[in-house]
Amino acid sequence: MIRSMTAFASAAQRDDLGELVWELRSVNHRYLEVHPRLPEELRTLEPVLRECLARRLGRGKIDCTLRYKPEPGVSSELQVNERLADQLLAAVDRMRARMPTSRDAAIMDVLRWPGVIEAREQDLGPVQTAATELLDRAIDSLVENREREGARLAELIRDRCNAMRELVKRARRRMPEVIEGLHKRLRKRLEELSDELDNDRIEQEMALLAQKLDIDEEMDRLATHLDEIERVLEQDEPVGRRLDFLMQELNREANTLGSKSGDSETTRISVEMKVLIEQMREQVQNLE
Repeated sequence: MIRSMTAFASAAQRDDLGELVWELRSVNHRYLEVHPRLPEELRTLEPVLRECLARRLGRGKIDCTLRYKPEPGVSSELQVNERLADQLLAAVDRMRARMPTSRDAAIMDVLRWPGVIEAREQDLGPVQTAATELLDRAIDSLVENREREGARLAELIRDRCNAMRELVKRARRRMPEVIEGLHKRLRKRLEELSDELDNDRIEQEMALLAQKLDIDEEMDRLATHLDEIERVLEQDEPVGRRLDFLMQELNREANTLGSKSGDSETTRISVEMKVLIEQMREQVQNLE
């Protein structure tokens, strides 16, 4: 299925471990480029994130943000360094003998002493597992959104391809008129220049002129490129680069039509074609 490279998705969950939120933003880019923003304690998830995205996406610049808010009391567990506390209390006893009039150390005084209270590091394994599972959900949502937007862009491209086909038909219908009009104008001018005309030479010149103005090959190639665009849009794989190449080919033929233009109507057709091609090119830039 055709995918756009522009999309947004998020996934969140809250449980006993705390709150986890993934946000994924995707925009067009020539290659797959991942920009992670992870909490410091979950920085080790970056290789997993890159691997998961590379497995599911082909192109696009992806901004990935993970937010983690642990439940109170989950991030760390306080514990007393009893060995240090014993040493501190023993020192207090010794000082009491030297300074009998001083007040005794209060419990909070002891606890405030550097190193008496220690924070046991949280086991982040369960959090990493939960974040990885949540990431899969976020990527699923991102892919669905990219496919939905890709289908919309593909339909817009098809509409413009159909409009291009109508312009090709108009150009084909117009050419016999254009060539006939040029024949008449050329013959009239030659008659004004000379009373004795070489009819064979005139016919040769007219044949050469008609050959220069003939656009059948360009119109055939335009029709072939439009058919190829329709075929590519049905493929279930990244197609952006292929479609971009076809836009260049369409533009080449439209420019040739403009250069061969024999009247204002054909020129207008060429301009209308180039407007449609540019619109398609802008949409193609967002396809994976």
